[in-house]
Amino acid sequence: MSKEVPGDLVHAAFMRFLLFLFALCSPLFAAPNIVIIYADDLGYGDLGCYGHPTIRTPHLDRMAAEGVRFTQFYSAAEVCTPSRAALMTGRYPIRNGMCHDQVRVLRRFSSGGLPADEVTLAELLKGKGYSTGLVGKWHLGVWSLNPAHHPLNHGFDFHFGLPHSNDMDPNAGNPKMANALADQKAEYWNAPLYRGLELVEQPADQTTLTRRYTEEAVKFITANKTKPFFLYFPHTFPHTPLFASPTFKDKSRRGLYGDVVEELDWSVGRVLDTLRESGLAENTLVVFSSDNGPWTLMGETGGSAGLLREGKGSTWEGGMRVPGIAWWPGKVKPAVCREVACTMDLFTTAAKIAGAEIPSDRVIDGKDITPLLFGDGKVEREVFCYYRGQQLYAARVGAWKAHFITRSSYGPDKAVTHEIPELYNVEEDPSEVRNVAEKHPDIIAKIRAAVEKHRATVKEVPNQLEGVVEAAK
Repeated sequence: MSKEVPGDLVHAAFMRFLLFLFALCSPLFAAPNIVIIYADDLGYGDLGCYGHPTIRTPHLDRMAAEGVRFTQFYSAAEVCTPSRAALMTGRYPIRNGMCHDQVRVLRRFSSGGLPADEVTLAELLKGKGYSTGLVGKWHLGVWSLNPAHHPLNHGFDFHFGLPHSNDMDPNAGNPKMANALADQKAEYWNAPLYRGLELVEQPADQTTLTRRYTEEAVKFITANKTKPFFLYFPHTFPHTPLFASPTFKDKSRRGLYGDVVEELDWSVGRVLDTLRESGLAENTLVVFSSDNGPWTLMGETGGSAGLLREGKGSTWEGGMRVPGIAWWPGKVKPAVCREVACTMDLFTTAAKIAGAEIPSDRVIDGKDITPLLFGDGKVEREVFCYYRGQQLYAARVGAWKAHFITRSSYGPDKAVTHEIPELYNVEEDPSEVRNVAEKHPDIIAKIRAAVEKHRATVKEVPNQLEGVVEAAK
């Protein structure tokens, strides 16, 4: 015979149930927030925590000290467009046509862009209930020519920034190599600044870009602090032409380039401080990196690859090995990670921590690097491929890197194909000065086999960088 439950007990049980449901929906139990901060053309050797002797980067140095600093972190390409496509999709750009041997990157009159059937990281996370925001440079399609290429059509709820690089709208009469000038003039450039589909300013005041980007990023974080969010924050700088705000202009011992990097560091600090002050830091993974190596061709307005060989545009280490810092207080323990990781891995890793399913109908090249972040294991990576445009120039297996084709970053020299690949142990010899191919034919054979296995998975697709809208010129 059952006993009658008093009404007050029923009420109490019901209230506990409601509190339980509320707790499940509270930020404490929310999916982790994800922030990716992406510099443009920042070199491996341009930060204090990576050995630069004069550029002051206290916020990034602290981020590295509190998180994981990678010593072998790579972009998936040596120039802007393919690198960003790889980050957004977790796939080598050769798989979606976002690379080209001659055109190299999308231009302001390019008709192509990231294909609509590609699944971006923003789309993946949006499917898990994330608010998604992009603040900064896109460079995956010119939406004024084709609205389908707008970030809002690739999974982002919010957008503020430039459609492409800041030097792609030059005004008539600019001096030769105007973007390399240390004494920069605003009237040389006509870059458009957008908020969503609305043209906010043209020409954009580039001296205010880093500050305005940062303000928008902070606003996005604050507006979405009660629900999970993904913020993609690709800065315009230090891609040339360089502009710094009055607060940072002429303050660095490294000249204008140093001014710009130090303002970038300030921006990272504002984002991290906002997360701390909002009580979100322990529920947010922040990753900082660069889209490729430094544009050394720019001379004093270009950056440094440190001890690495060459820079942007090259498949030597300086072109694709970049700073990589992961920060997540209470989750990611302070460490220096010497394992190989790359920007494509952020797609797979973000999906893992957000509980999102990786697309099973296509090859995803990025690896889940949570074992490296949390210090509880290693990541199996059969091969890392170094593409220059559509051509595979080099490949790395373990500590060993084989160069099948070599060429400098930019310039008149032609590509050299090596019947016997040049071979370097890039852990012992990151400057790539000691070719040891003759001593290790077995290692070359192993790398060749891994490359052929990779190539068997690559299918021909329409190239997105070839098309040009002639009427727009």
